[in-house]
Amino acid sequence: MKKGAKAAAKPAVVKKKVAKKAVKKAPAPVKKKVVKKAATAVATKKAVVKKAVKKVAASADGAPVKKKVVKRVRTKEVRLKAFWGVFNQTMRRVAVFEFGDRKGADKKADELTKSGKSPHFVQVVKEQIVE
Repeated sequence: MKKGAKAAAKPAVVKKKVAKKAVKKAPAPVKKKVVKKAATAVATKKAVVKKAVKKVAASADGAPVKKKVVKRVRTKEVRLKAFWGVFNQTMRRVAVFEFGDRKGADKKADELTKSGKSPHFVQVVKEQIVE
């Protein structure tokens, strides 16, 4: 068989172009923010009215109910003092120096780093002052 014969045997398929119909889009939904604000305002008014009714209903004589006075306990102020601490690699404090003696803390950290295996460093430590 020849190639030309095969081509003649199969009919050519012709596709017809169909015009698409324009689809109308639905209008965008209307935002109801104003309605929500009004609804929340109404809900808060109802809550206020309910609270007022409960207060009046709680008193048998019809006199207004007084709230209990709660005394607030003031926490004692804690005073802190700063020190320089020399720490090893596992965050264990090895030595403590006064805040004004930073150079001494640095020297101690250098000595321990050179003599030992792990590096040592200096960090601020704040401790409570006991009076």
